[in-house]
Amino acid sequence: MNKLINDPVSVVTDALHGIAAAHPDLRVDHENRFVCRGDAPVRGKVGLVSGGGSGHEPLHGGFVGPGMLDAACAGEIFTSPVPGQMVEATKAVDGGAGVLHIVKNYTGDVLNFEMAAEIAEAETGVTVTPVIVDDDVAVQDSLYTAGRRGVGTTVLLEKIAGAAAEQGRDLAAVADIARKVNANGRSMGVALTSCTVPAAGKPTFDLPDGQMEVGIGIHGEPGRRRVPVAPAAEIADLLVSPILADLDLTGGAGVIAFVNGMGATPLIELYVMFAEVSRILQRAGVGVARSLVGPYITSLDMAGCSVTLLKADDEILRLWDAPVRTPGLRWGM
Repeated sequence: MNKLINDPVSVVTDALHGIAAAHPDLRVDHENRFVCRGDAPVRGKVGLVSGGGSGHEPLHGGFVGPGMLDAACAGEIFTSPVPGQMVEATKAVDGGAGVLHIVKNYTGDVLNFEMAAEIAEAETGVTVTPVIVDDDVAVQDSLYTAGRRGVGTTVLLEKIAGAAAEQGRDLAAVADIARKVNANGRSMGVALTSCTVPAAGKPTFDLPDGQMEVGIGIHGEPGRRRVPVAPAAEIADLLVSPILADLDLTGGAGVIAFVNGMGATPLIELYVMFAEVSRILQRAGVGVARSLVGPYITSLDMAGCSVTLLKADDEILRLWDAPVRTPGLRWGM
């Protein structure tokens, strides 16, 4: 295992110190392990808090800043943060307009965010509304979830709901747009290699050379099936076809098409994939209104990619285009 770390035990702690050093406009609470906007709380603005296990960077800490999240809690690698972290993050960003919790559908995250919301409301009176992201069409249930996993749509939802909050919408309205994004977003992923968790020191699962796992989650958990590696055009079809079968994406204002790298896939390969995804969508009569290509929700050093398609309307596109300034996503500011 060759990695740029000091000690497997301190990887998350050391990374948080790096975020603080690299982005002085953010504030890092090292005791409670969360990242928040330097100007938090913003008076009268709905606060957005998300989080989850580390190892998916830039999700979530890399999406903290004006126009997106107000705070993100960092768990250990692939392990949910604890409720105490979420409570302190919620308090830190409460500007008097309530707080939205954006939660990927993994059992630990869901339970801990539920507990955190109850504690925060009891201790401070802040109103907390949760929104669960469950967009993965690969499997109905997985090793980590009851129901579909929350994957790539999380990135798009955090951006769009963040823009709505930045505009001054109230908590109910921000939650509504978040739920609309989740309802209209679908994802599917493929792994070409396993990832290696530093504390384990060896690949999470065995994937022989020449084989790929179709329908993986962001922790390397199994997907639909293992098949021989195929050309990009065939892989794109394996990812896009189940999404098109699950949700009618025709009509409206087109889709936001997101090809995501899992951590060890070069951009050139992601653009090869995007070209193939675009061709499939064109043949299916689905217009691409906006695009995003790059490693935004990763799985440590796993090779592979995921495809997320979000059926958009004019409101979603306006919020997507709104200014954002975070370490991982930045435009218009």
